Amino acid sequence: MSESRAFCPRCGDAVPERSASDANDPLRPGAEVELCDSCYFEDFDFVDAPDRIDVRVCSRCGAVYRGNRWVDVGAEDYTDIAIEEVSQALAVHVDVEDVAWQIDPEQVDQNTIRMHCYFTGVVRGTPVDEQVTVPVKIARQTCTRCGRIAGDYYASIVQIRAEDRTPTSDEMDRAKEIANQTVADMEATGDRNAFVTEVGETDDGLNIKVSTNKIGKKISNKMIEEFGGTVNDAETLVTEDEDGNEVYRVTFAVRLPPYTPGDIIDLAEDDGGPVLVRSARGNLKGIRVTTGERYEASYEEGNSPEARKLGELEDATEATVVTVEDDNAVQVLDPETFQAKTVARPDYFDPEAETVPVLKSRAGLHILPDERDD
Repeated sequence: MSESRAFCPRCGDAVPERSASDANDPLRPGAEVELCDSCYFEDFDFVDAPDRIDVRVCSRCGAVYRGNRWVDVGAEDYTDIAIEEVSQALAVHVDVEDVAWQIDPEQVDQNTIRMHCYFTGVVRGTPVDEQVTVPVKIARQTCTRCGRIAGDYYASIVQIRAEDRTPTSDEMDRAKEIANQTVADMEATGDRNAFVTEVGETDDGLNIKVSTNKIGKKISNKMIEEFGGTVNDAETLVTEDEDGNEVYRVTFAVRLPPYTPGDIIDLAEDDGGPVLVRSARGNLKGIRVTTGERYEASYEEGNSPEARKLGELEDATEATVVTVEDDNAVQVLDPETFQAKTVARPDYFDPEAETVPVLKSRAGLHILPDERDD
């Protein structure tokens, strides 16, 4: 009885019977024709490696140009970049099993790193190994982002101003924090076009130049969310791009409310007594310093009702409590004249206190909340 055998189509030698899994593997080159081991290894290439790799690296931020864009790779030095590029460029034959490899970089000069790559594996039960050397050429350039930063490029300006006053240092510091955090959040998502170009203080506020209109809008909206106020935007035509499209620069004008938390104001046409401002977001909110009752401006008044500013919470001075007259009045020593005066007793007044913070203004003498421990 004759035995059916497969034979190598190149040399005619018998070929061991292939397993069913190998015969059906579409990734194996020779899926239709099986060569003997001798002929197979004559044309076998363990590793497919380029003769040379050219890498464009930004000398400022270390980004690498891949495809048609710059990519942040987070490499610590050019050797790390070379190793990553070589790792992506090398390909191992699909028939090799149990592949192990390592790279030994050799710094030839400032711009050239020779990568010595060592591979081992098993093919058809036969151990194989190979060494390839790939030179990596580093071309130092400036990426689009760094080029724009160096050229003071900006697409949007956020102007932080306040109605009838200058923004406080806290408000301006917070605007800077929001700008930097917005950029950091966008960079974390892979947006390389996000950066703050310039932050400049002016006599009436703060100007923040940023790289995109999206950043400018986020900063503006965040300021309004935290401090109240309004924002308006205006476009200015600055140039045309290479395709003839008009390019506009957007200015976001943030106008903060006239009063800030901690201000004591005397409302016009209101005999309920001065108000300690607690919030200027939406409608102005606070408490009456005469009674301690809650106050909220009407919808029409918003966060800027007609009023005059009497002072700030930090302007308070200590006054000695002389006596508690009744539920509505208390007698204290005037901090300037040291004469006993009867003043309104707000519900936050502590009858056991020996001294209380007071504000003396054109509206009279008023006890303020004791927030020294807040």
